[in-house]
Amino acid sequence: MKQSLIQKYNIAGPRYTSYPTVPYWNKAGIQKQDWIQSFQKSFKESNQSEGISVYIHLPFCESLCTFCACHKHITKRHEVEEEYIETLLKEWKLYMALLDEKPIVKELHLGGGTPTFFSKENLQFLMNGIFSIAEKHPEHEFSFEGHPNNTTKEQLQTLFDCGFTRVSFGVQDYNEKVQKAIHRIQPFEAVEQVTKWSREIGYTSVSHDLIFGLPFQTKENVIHTINKTKELQPDRISFYSYAHVPWVKGVGQRGFNENDLPKDENKRALYELGKELFATLGYQEIGMDHFALKTDSLYKATVNKTIHRNFMGYTASKTQLMIGLGMSAISDSWYAFAQNVKTVKEYQQLVNAGEIPIFRGHLLTEEDRVIRKHILNIMCHFSTSWEKETMQIKNIKKHLALLKEMENDGLVKIEKNKVIIPEKARPFVRNICMAFDVHLLENKPKTQLFSMTI
Repeated sequence: MKQSLIQKYNIAGPRYTSYPTVPYWNKAGIQKQDWIQSFQKSFKESNQSEGISVYIHLPFCESLCTFCACHKHITKRHEVEEEYIETLLKEWKLYMALLDEKPIVKELHLGGGTPTFFSKENLQFLMNGIFSIAEKHPEHEFSFEGHPNNTTKEQLQTLFDCGFTRVSFGVQDYNEKVQKAIHRIQPFEAVEQVTKWSREIGYTSVSHDLIFGLPFQTKENVIHTINKTKELQPDRISFYSYAHVPWVKGVGQRGFNENDLPKDENKRALYELGKELFATLGYQEIGMDHFALKTDSLYKATVNKTIHRNFMGYTASKTQLMIGLGMSAISDSWYAFAQNVKTVKEYQQLVNAGEIPIFRGHLLTEEDRVIRKHILNIMCHFSTSWEKETMQIKNIKKHLALLKEMENDGLVKIEKNKVIIPEKARPFVRNICMAFDVHLLENKPKTQLFSMTI
């Protein structure tokens, strides 16, 4: 990788789990009735044909990991569990009251926070409540995020019995100095134990989340972490770039400062090293920051071109509608986005008052939906075309002009009505998407909103 290209293109940019990105949602927000209408329209169009997705945000953590930019609530008081789950089920019922048939749930994901903060009894209670008024799709794929230090065999068995077949464990890095800096002490033995339990129980996909670019992290750390990961052979590996966003509320830097972070070429070298090691172990690169064995559904979805990307990350299939439940959760009807309020207290107050607890959102224009499809194609398939009438882009020449310099640098190949991203240019995929981002181009931020792209 040329040093000059990394220096040239390593700028702040979105990760494109949505388009438009959250900072560019309509400042006037979204009226609840408009959100409800878009939700109902999407449900009618897609429930019977493909099912829906459900994301449930379980925000509680017993301690703060300082690399994390997620919305969370730090507490050791486990008595908060029951009230929060009761509120989740009330919110679910508020949505169900808007429908005239049972939803068919194809994808369900428990995210955090720390989902395994909750007892097996409360997780069982949550799932019983969801599926007392919903059906499971015959090809459903349910997943959750587990903290290796507090995930029990009983929790794994309970969720497996509820239909979960995928679990993702947060590892980050096995080096003690790095772990101390990010306030996440993660013994290998804990990861080994929960991975072993998952396989014994029958989970068909076990994923490990690793991060590159962490404070004090070196090539030797990455080699050590991947060698330890090799011993457990997870079906998937997420190898995320550390998103340094110190301006986000609740993100601390207790054990490190800016000078302790690998940057630019040094940071990218950690990824390239990891990618090379994963390849020797039989993992295939999937989209951005993901790797999977050929036996895993995410690899098969890549081959079949059914892979999708949304607020849950990469998924093996697409649903038009995703309902987000819980504090700060984001819902997506394809026609609109809506995000719930960001504190547990306000979330519970609104739901208990009988209100769907959204506080902001965005109604997508026709142009938004067209651009969104192109960005999804680039993020999932590393190419996009506008040959079909429904994929036409206004002012396409303007976007292609922005890509011209990238083409000169060998990062894209522009053909008639088509853009292709070669394999060597995958580190720059976020930059390429930015050339299509009308909102970003028309209103460049005056302060840094996003993490660095490389």
